[in-house]
Amino acid sequence: MGLSIAIQMDPVETLQIAGDTTFALGLEAQKRDHSLWYYTPDRLSLNEGVVTAVGQKLTFYDQACAHFKTGDLETRPLEGFDVILMRQDPPFDMAYITATHLLEMLSPQTMVVNNPAEVRNAPEKLLVTLYPDLMPATLVSRDPETIIAFRQKHKDIIIKPLFGNGGAGVFRLQPDDQNLSSLLEMFFGNSREPVMVQAYLPAVRNGDKRVILVDGEAVGAVNRIPNEGEARSNFHVGGSAAKAGLTERDLEICAAIGPELRRRGLLFVGIDIIGDYMTEINVTSPTGIREIQRLSGIDIAALTWDAIERKHPSHASNSIAR
Repeated sequence: MGLSIAIQMDPVETLQIAGDTTFALGLEAQKRDHSLWYYTPDRLSLNEGVVTAVGQKLTFYDQACAHFKTGDLETRPLEGFDVILMRQDPPFDMAYITATHLLEMLSPQTMVVNNPAEVRNAPEKLLVTLYPDLMPATLVSRDPETIIAFRQKHKDIIIKPLFGNGGAGVFRLQPDDQNLSSLLEMFFGNSREPVMVQAYLPAVRNGDKRVILVDGEAVGAVNRIPNEGEARSNFHVGGSAAKAGLTERDLEICAAIGPELRRRGLLFVGIDIIGDYMTEINVTSPTGIREIQRLSGIDIAALTWDAIERKHPSHASNSIAR
């Protein structure tokens, strides 16, 4: 018996299917005879106590320039779905947070991946700070004097917006760079949020590894190599993908954080590792599984649906347990 799946995502026509994780998850769901329906977050409503969305039936096709077909727009209560995949990209702003509140109102019979309350409570650049022994030296602050003192201590630093994504707004400041004050003016003039500042890790020249965890277990990795002259390795800013395995240190990091991810209901997570240090825990809409399958042959979409089906009470595989 197939599951009814609703995907909360960015407009389907914007997907870059060669590297899109949501697309890969949708294709695998179709293989298992699950039905797909999709809506964008701006079509989500709380209508007289019922969480609804305006969306469309969705079919994916693994072919460039013709990767989807949609049905007519309709309004449906989300409690009518077995599973909702919360897959829209950040920014992690008040609109994003509001969507987590609305999805949290659904009954437990509708499984939301990832748990919306914990997505809200676990911003990727803050959840990681629960593990200071696994991180590079890190500061979260809005106080210029504290930031300047951190820079004086660590010399070569990375500064980035606390709730950004895809490498946007990330700067490296080397010891002789005179732009710190101007950067802080820019950050703080546009936002009331703190920034994250980290000691620069030279190992990033060898890559920034994305490791995917499914239900708290490490299942695969891809190395993201920055372009020459670029401090950022994110795929969104041109980083290239390279095959990667899981080192002893990677597995140590995953073993340390896995139980907490599982406890929080964060079923599909991507962490970033540079050298021996974890820099972020991504819980909103982690990417990388298409690259991992292409380079290493690991089908993380299948492993993810295995976990969802195992946990969802109405799936046929759980009929004996019921």
